[in-house]
Formats: sequence, structure tokens, C-alpha cells
Amino acid sequence: MAEPSKVIHVRNVGHEISENDLLQLFQPFGVITKLVMLRAKNQALLQMQEIPSAVSAIQFYENAQPSIRGRNVYVQFSSHQELTTVDQNQGREDEPNRILLVTVHQMLYPITVDVLQQVFSPHGYVEKVVTFQKSAGFQALIQYETRQSAITARTALQGRNIYDGCCQLDIQFSNLDELQVNYNNDRSRDFTNPNLPTEQKGRPSQSGYGDAGYGVQGSGPRSAGFSQMGNAAAVAAAFGGDFPPGITGTNDRCTLLVTNLNPDRIDEDKLFNLFSIYGNIVRIKILRNKPDHALVQMGDGFQAELAVYFLKGSMLFGKRMEVNFSKHPNITQGADTHEYISSNLNRFNRNAAKNYRYCCSPTRIIHLSSLPQDINEEEIASLLQEHGIIVNCKVFEMNGKKQSLVQFENEEEATEALVCKHATPLSGSVVRISFSQLQNI
Repeated sequence: MAEPSKVIHVRNVGHEISENDLLQLFQPFGVITKLVMLRAKNQALLQMQEIPSAVSAIQFYENAQPSIRGRNVYVQFSSHQELTTVDQNQGREDEPNRILLVTVHQMLYPITVDVLQQVFSPHGYVEKVVTFQKSAGFQALIQYETRQSAITARTALQGRNIYDGCCQLDIQFSNLDELQVNYNNDRSRDFTNPNLPTEQKGRPSQSGYGDAGYGVQGSGPRSAGFSQMGNAAAVAAAFGGDFPPGITGTNDRCTLLVTNLNPDRIDEDKLFNLFSIYGNIVRIKILRNKPDHALVQMGDGFQAELAVYFLKGSMLFGKRMEVNFSKHPNITQGADTHEYISSNLNRFNRNAAKNYRYCCSPTRIIHLSSLPQDINEEEIASLLQEHGIIVNCKVFEMNGKKQSLVQFENEEEATEALVCKHATPLSGSVVRISFSQLQNI
């Protein structure tokens, strides 16, 4: 932990969280002198008038998970001792630029490069578009030929919906100078260079946006047969060309120690269902002499870092999980060890770059796929209602396949439904469940 400071660093600050929400969270501990919202990173920096006030806040929230508008936020001391004018400007992305950062909220319909080009081209010549998924939701970088076109588009489109009642646009100016696009497909496009390939051919390179073409760099060791170097690019691509805060890109520890589990309700398959959202699972072992402890070996160090980042402090079966790196480099095979390296339920054997985009902290909305074609809302509710209060349920069809969104009252109930019902057989289908980053259905 960083040394005590007047400045508090807040993570997982979603777009629905306002400055006033954060002020209400910390005002009981003392006078707040400065607040900086780092929207592009889903973070905030908040300065108390005195260090003891910040210490009291951090100590209090170590024992009581802070939650704002149904979203868990995570607090720690900042490495800054003071917030300066420069620090505050880091949170401002309102300097006009020809590249726009676009976040799409309430995205009930898929958004492609072609859709974005149709929406933004009436305001000027769109040179390049790159789309990706971050914890804030679906995002895109849109590069115009001129800065004035970007200003005009932002003025005209900010807050507007692409479709009636959904797909709302939240537009900021990016601080990038130039977009690098390597592939022309439905996720990235360079309209100035129509001769780019549609996908990467041959051996993955050390730099690239995975299958979407936004320039990043990544390298690292290999582990358990999975390519760490390939995942470096895919992870960075999914988070907009850079790793999430806390993801170093150099970690080679693959085994995690998970503690404070509920030994009466947990088992290896349930842990697999949860941790497989963040990477492939090699093996899992619940410690028989400490049944509230488990070891989880991920496919590589990147995936292990994602699991720690997104799951640390999450609630499951009435317990707040602790997820940390283990001192053991791997889990030894044995009678008490469950093997998953060959499981076809590992989510990252195919479409790894796509799956990284869906990595997020547990949310109160889960997404169900691989459903029977004749399924309805009542049957979905019947399947899941034992795990909590269902606020809303919607069944829809996409690409000819039935899918569903289910909103629970809180993240813990949704997490329980996911760990218990993922991979459940249902009328000849095997249900697949992940967390949705939508705020409401």
C-alpha cells in the first residue's frame, strides 16, 4: 500500500457515478479540497484537507466495501501527496482534437464501424475508426480529417441516441495524435487506405491490436501452453490500446490464492465458472486443511492479473473474497486437484480478443447465450430465481440465436447465479453466462 496521503485514488468509477456521488462517499470523513474525475480510465482522485481524514476513510472502507449506484468502487492512497493543476488537467479531455473518444451507453444493438461512419460522416470526412471494449462499455476512437469537423460532430452528437431509446453517445476529445489501423474489418477501418487486410495472417506479431489494429506492444513468457505474447496485444486492445490500471504486462505468476470463501457452498467447478471469465483455467485446488482457501492456476500472467484486478473484494455466498498471487508457481497434480486445461468450457480457446473485451468486475446484470430457441422470460426467471431478486429479464435474438439479459438486485446475487448456472444443460443446450456491462435493461 502507498504511504498515507491526503489524496485518495478511487477505481471502477463508472460513467453513471457523478462527482456528487463521490463527495457524499467521503464527506463524512472531513473536508474535501479537490476532486478530479479521470473518466477515460474509470478512476478519480480526491484530496482531503488533512491526512488523518484520508486515513480514516481508507481504514473504514477496508472493512466496508464502498458501493455507488450498485457498483463497487475501490479506494487506496494515491502516490500523489498533493493534487496540482497538472494532475487536474490529466482528468480533462476537453482540449479540441481531431480524434474523438466515443462511449456508447445502453447498447442494446450491435455497433460496427459502418454504423459509426454513417453517424459521424455527415459532420466531416472520417479518416479512421477503431472500436474496443473497456470497463466503461463499448468505445470507439474516431479520427476526422480536421479538428473543426471533430468539434462540429461533438457539438451535434453529444448525448444523442443512435437508435430510439438506446445506444447513447458520450463524446470526449482524445489526447491521441494519430490512430494506427492495421486491419479493415467491422472493428477497425482506415478509410484512407482501403487495401489493408481484413485480418492478421500467419504468426502473431509483437505489436498490433490483435484482430482490430490499434497499435500496442506486448511481450512476455509463455505458460501452460497459452501464448502470453499474443494475449498481451489482445488484452491491451480490449482496453483501448493500453493495459488497465494495475495490469503490468510483465507478470509471470499464474497461480492465485483465493481466500475467505464459503466452504459450505463453494467447489472447484463454481470457482472455474467465475475465474474463467478472465482467462483459461489450468487447474484448481481447494485446500482441504483450509476449506475456505483455494488455489487457481490461470493460463498465463496476464490472465492472472485480470482476475486479481476484477475479482479482489467481490462478494460470493455471503463472503468477501480475497484474491492474491500465490507463492506457488503452479499447482501440483494430485487427487485433490481438478484439471481444466483441456476443458472445452475454457472461454479463451477461441475469440480471445473478443472475450477480453467482456472482462469487468461483477455486475448486477448477466448475459446468457447458447439458449434453446423456444426459451422465454418465464423459463429464464425460473432457472435463476433461487439466486436472488430478479429486477428485469429480457430475451432477444441476435444473429439468429436466442440470448437473454437478467438484472438482479445486486452484484452478489448475479455472481451467485453465474457461478451456479454457467454450463448448465437446458433443453439440449449448454447455457453460457457472463457479466454484462450494461447499467440497466
